[in-house]
Amino acid sequence: MTTAAILPSSIDGSLVPRPLSTPELLPGTLDLLILRALRDQTLHGYAIAQRLREVSKDVLQVGESSLYPALQRLLLDGYVKAEWGKSENNRRARYYTLTPAGRKQLTQEQEDFERMIGAIHAVLRFA
Repeated sequence: MTTAAILPSSIDGSLVPRPLSTPELLPGTLDLLILRALRDQTLHGYAIAQRLREVSKDVLQVGESSLYPALQRLLLDGYVKAEWGKSENNRRARYYTLTPAGRKQLTQEQEDFERMIGAIHAVLRFA
């Protein structure tokens, strides 16, 4: 019998499910996810993270320490542009928009990712 997924509660000693850990993103997928989040709308950084969390049903939770360096990299590569504006709560925020080069990059990265996922699926079905 295994109880690895059950932990005693610190309150009354009853057993409660252990929270699932957040899986790590595959290397290189964060840029793809950001580009996809920006495909149809302009968003500020926090809204990008919220959108990814929302759409993934809380599986993908991107922290600031990963998100903002990725956004900076995408800016430097010319895949997004940024402008200052006011957020929903009237605070100053940097809004990101996909550039034409970013749209092209999104298409390429999405094709590459889908090819890789297909190959992984093939290997998993092989055995």
